[in-house]
Amino acid sequence: MSRRSRTRNPWILRCFAALALAATFGYGPYYLYANSGFARYLQLREDLAAVQARNARLRGENERLEREADALRSNPRAIEKVARADLGWVRPGEVVFDLRRRP
Repeated sequence: MSRRSRTRNPWILRCFAALALAATFGYGPYYLYANSGFARYLQLREDLAAVQARNARLRGENERLEREADALRSNPRAIEKVARADLGWVRPGEVVFDLRRRP
């Protein structure tokens, strides 16, 4: 063997060893973390926060709807307001002016 080929082999082996170490210490911890329970715990904690926020929003909407239902059961003005706004009802003798533009 020539002197030149003997000096190339150690560098090739060193580069290969460096790549193997980089892959082991770079990908190894990621692989262990991705398959660990801690990653799943973090995801579940994030999901729990989203569900709790949605529950709070829905709870507020339920309270608003409950107040509206109570008003419709007991308050004649609330009934009249809904009948006029949603159903378009008018009292006898009232004149309705429709100012919406028609295409």
